[in-house]
Amino acid sequence: MTDTPPVPVGRRERKKAATRQAIADAALELFLEHGFERVSVRDVAERADVSTTTLFAHFPSKEALVFDREAEVEACLTAAVHERPEGQGVVEALRAHALTSWVQLESDPRRERFVALVQQTPALREYWERMWMRHAGALSAAIAAELGREPDDLACSALARFVLEVPALAATRHDPLASVETVFDLLIHGWQASQLGSGKA
Repeated sequence: MTDTPPVPVGRRERKKAATRQAIADAALELFLEHGFERVSVRDVAERADVSTTTLFAHFPSKEALVFDREAEVEACLTAAVHERPEGQGVVEALRAHALTSWVQLESDPRRERFVALVQQTPALREYWERMWMRHAGALSAAIAAELGREPDDLACSALARFVLEVPALAATRHDPLASVETVFDLLIHGWQASQLGSGKA
């Protein structure tokens, strides 16, 4: 349950993508209905009307079924940096990406149940944490490349991690869109500047 993937152009690619999506949809339905640990890979394959061999051709593990758009999410993150319009800053580009992609997920009626599923399942929490770190590393490297910094630049790593925390922060607020704007304003202008006049900078 992540960003909407690009539509494949070739017939074979469309068929492959449709099969993958059917498997992912079947998996999420079953996991939300019965819990991750009570559903087997065979159960998912049967619901999707495919063989387990076909399932594993698309997903390397049971956990990967839950995070079916992992690769696309990472690709979209780095593309937001590398393919931003001329003259647009890196943080502004990531703000635009957040507003057009992440916030849309808030309208998904399954969101709360999905989050609960991940939080209540140790294997999924661990998978999510590893995935989050991979995304942070990829985004940090993309930012560093655009700014001419070293791949392990501390400032770029910090920015990447802050950006990836935005969805979770916004999700807890009454107005997610406004919350995204507020957090990115802080990232752009800096904490100290935001506190000028308060006597608490």
